[in-house]
Amino acid sequence: MIRLDKIAKQNGNQLLFIEASAALQRGEKVGLVGPNGAGKTTLFRMITGEEQPDEGQVSSDRGITIGYFSQDVGEMAGRSVLSEVMDGAGPVSAIAAELREIETALADPDRADEMEALVERYGEVQGRFEELGGYALEGRAHEVLAGLSFSPEMVEGDVGALSGGWKMRVALARILLMNPDVMLLDEPSNHLDIESLIWLEDFLRGFDGALLMTSHDRAFMNRIVGKIIEIDAGSLTTYSGDYAFYEQQRAQNEAQQQAQFERQQAMLAKEIKFIERFKARASHAAQVQSRVKKLDKIERVEPPRRRQSVAFDFPAAPRSGDDVISLKAVSKSYGSRTIYDGLDFGIRRKERWCVMGVNGAGKSTLLKLATGTTEPDSGSVTIGASVKLGYFAQHAMDTLVGEQTVFEFLEEAFPQAGQGSLRTLAGCFGFSGDDVEKRCRVLSGGEKARLAMAKMLYDPPNFLVLDEPTNHLDVGTKDMLIAALAQYEGTMLFVSHDRHFLAALSNRVLELTPEGIHLYGGGYSEYVEKTGQEAPGLRH
Repeated sequence: MIRLDKIAKQNGNQLLFIEASAALQRGEKVGLVGPNGAGKTTLFRMITGEEQPDEGQVSSDRGITIGYFSQDVGEMAGRSVLSEVMDGAGPVSAIAAELREIETALADPDRADEMEALVERYGEVQGRFEELGGYALEGRAHEVLAGLSFSPEMVEGDVGALSGGWKMRVALARILLMNPDVMLLDEPSNHLDIESLIWLEDFLRGFDGALLMTSHDRAFMNRIVGKIIEIDAGSLTTYSGDYAFYEQQRAQNEAQQQAQFERQQAMLAKEIKFIERFKARASHAAQVQSRVKKLDKIERVEPPRRRQSVAFDFPAAPRSGDDVISLKAVSKSYGSRTIYDGLDFGIRRKERWCVMGVNGAGKSTLLKLATGTTEPDSGSVTIGASVKLGYFAQHAMDTLVGEQTVFEFLEEAFPQAGQGSLRTLAGCFGFSGDDVEKRCRVLSGGEKARLAMAKMLYDPPNFLVLDEPTNHLDVGTKDMLIAALAQYEGTMLFVSHDRHFLAALSNRVLELTPEGIHLYGGGYSEYVEKTGQEAPGLRH
């Protein structure tokens, strides 16, 4: 359906693609992978025609429709969420808008004299709406929005009142409702809660068209794709299999290439040693000459290109007392909405609690109560002896000063630390080389999150409270963070929608449901086994 044939593309001084080729066939579900800045978004833009390759060709079958979801959702305001989503479905959306206008006019007593003309026009528009499958489409739009966790009130509300994360979901819903022949999804798993993620997995598995997507969520990727296209140093390599197979195959290929490289280096060293030893002897002149010619003709094996990944070692956190935090008879309401009524909950040293619950269940509120960011309406929150608290919230990024560079920010936070130590810390969190000179105001949301986390973990607290710590983190940084936190000796309370993160790090589960609070000994994997569901909102 879509072919990339020997494409080349340069952005400024950076060569993104050099004679790269790949194809997306009808019905295939393909994951696009590669380090940040490798050119994944540029590839999507070339497929949609927003950008052209410098050389080579991008071609598509005649007449196919392409739906592209990107992280740049643009302006949305002035319409209901439902209208905005249906607008992505083409002409039927304009007819739906007219139907709603006429319905409003029919209910307006000031327009009673137009009633006959309005009724007649309503009949015509309604007929056309039915002809185009409008009622079925509206039903599908409601289904998609419910799947992405929109409440009925949100569906009817103004899209302009939504946060950036919810607008992303609206943009995603538009593409899903459009049902194109080819879907291009750039990080669709960002900003989704675990219930929406699992719903989207099912939706995409049932999608008949071709799919090309990027995602930093390995569980999500593994369950959907059957093929991987990797961007690496300007070339495109295709692997048949899911993300786990790709990782395994890539490691195997690297090991083979390393072994070939080492064998050739040993052989070359041996030959060069012979040449050096006998080049001055006339009796060996022919042999020396023969070996020099042989070396000139040998095709050199390159060592495998190693992905830069730096392990982050936690300095040891000071020991806290055995009782880390205690919430007694805690109540908390927002307006008429009660979140907690008489909550009793305690955390002991070395426990790692993950908090599960649907949107609005009170996950972030619990973290805010635990960290003192929010006061309870009644009851008490008591922090234990020698507890040093570290809190990563989504607003942690607001603490970054605009004109400071990344390095200056870390230097100010840790004046006693050596330059080398701070550069290593920055490198672990994705700021290598000149990136440490970037000013905080130009950092992306993901970069800001990584920098705030680097600051929190360098001088580690013994009680970590994390609210969606993996948002925006790529797979490599996420793996580094999981490996570091697995070695962490302190106590944790966290919310995450990343199932790999949940399974790797939790040893207790606190589940918030409308029926009340449920506590599970054992981590997320045991919770899934006991409940038969991956998230509370999926229970029947």
